[in-house]
Amino acid sequence: MKKARVAVLCSGGGTNLQAIIDAEKSGIIKNGEVVLVLANTKKAYALERAENAGIEHAYYTKKMCGGQEAFEDKLIEVLDGHDIDLIVLAGFMAILSEKFTSHYPKRIINIHPSLIPSFCGEGFYGLKVHEAALAKGVKVTGATVHFVNEIPDGGEIIMQKAVNVRPGDTPEKLQLRVMKQAEWKIFPAAVEQVSAEIVKNKENA
Repeated sequence: MKKARVAVLCSGGGTNLQAIIDAEKSGIIKNGEVVLVLANTKKAYALERAENAGIEHAYYTKKMCGGQEAFEDKLIEVLDGHDIDLIVLAGFMAILSEKFTSHYPKRIINIHPSLIPSFCGEGFYGLKVHEAALAKGVKVTGATVHFVNEIPDGGEIIMQKAVNVRPGDTPEKLQLRVMKQAEWKIFPAAVEQVSAEIVKNKENA
């Protein structure tokens, strides 16, 4: 069966990358195959996870490339050179311009650790999201997988899962629960859903 070729872009530990790799191995992801992992820092542990899984990997920094525009041009060159069908942003801490996102319409997905439209947009990332949720006193939070466009966290929602906030939660405790109960479940499921759609469209083309 022809599968969608998936690239995962990371900046850090790569826990969501690992969830996707594991889901592919266990058969949750049937229509997609991770063929490339790219990072924007040499220190990203995600590169080691890719190495351990036998997936081609590389890193490129803005400094290496000579600025934002050249960095994005390099990413496009590498992604197109690998015939990538779907780009997954898994903790990729770099804002991508409209030039980049419009090059891959409905082919870039991201996960955000809240129920969009709450606690999202510019400046909301990592622990900051959970800090804001706790400061507001919400009783339910969660995670959202969405398509990526030029607006931070502004693309069409693909999947959401709610997670209860518990008394005594710290941002760190809440972050881990959202990862375990929501992110690591819906991100692989969304990769499969979008990959299946890409495969179907290719077959019907």
